[in-house]
Amino acid sequence: MGDLNVNGTLIWYYYVCKREVWLMAHSISPDEDDENIDLGRFIHENSYGRKTKEVSIGNIKVDIVEEKDGYVMIGEMKKSSRYIESARNQLAYYLLQLERNGITAKGTLMFPKEKKREEIELTKELVKKLEEAEKDIIKICYGPFPPKPIKINFCNKCAYREFCWS
Repeated sequence: MGDLNVNGTLIWYYYVCKREVWLMAHSISPDEDDENIDLGRFIHENSYGRKTKEVSIGNIKVDIVEEKDGYVMIGEMKKSSRYIESARNQLAYYLLQLERNGITAKGTLMFPKEKKREEIELTKELVKKLEEAEKDIIKICYGPFPPKPIKINFCNKCAYREFCWS
C-alpha cells in the first residue's frame, strides 16, 4: 500500500462506509461502468462551466477555486445532498489542508441537480473531529483486512456492492 496520504475522498467515504475507505486505499477499483459513477462525472464536467475546476493542492483535489471578496473560495460539487454530512466533512477537510499550508479559505458545497448551495467554514470543533477521522482512517487502511461489510442504504448505489455482497 505504501505511504498513505489521507485525502478528501477517504474522508467522504469514512463518514459513509469504512469498508470502502480500506478498499480505495488498497487500490481496489470499483465498477467503473456503474451508472452512479458515470452520472457523477457528467454532473462534474457539465456544471459551473466558467469556473476553474479540479485544482490539485498537495493531496487534495478541489472542484472549484476562485477569489471572492478578497478571500479564497473553494467549491465541491456533489450529485445530491443525500450524504450531506460526508460532503460537509470532505469540504471542511480541504479547508483544513489549505489552512495547514497557510491559506485561509471558505467553502461552498454545490448540488447542481437540486440547485442548492451551502457555505462551510472551519471551526475548532470541526478541526478536532477531522484530526480524529484522519487517525482512524490511517488505522483502518493499515489493517490487514477491510472492515466487515455492514448493510446500509448507500450499498444499493455503491460501485463496490458486488465486492461486498456477491
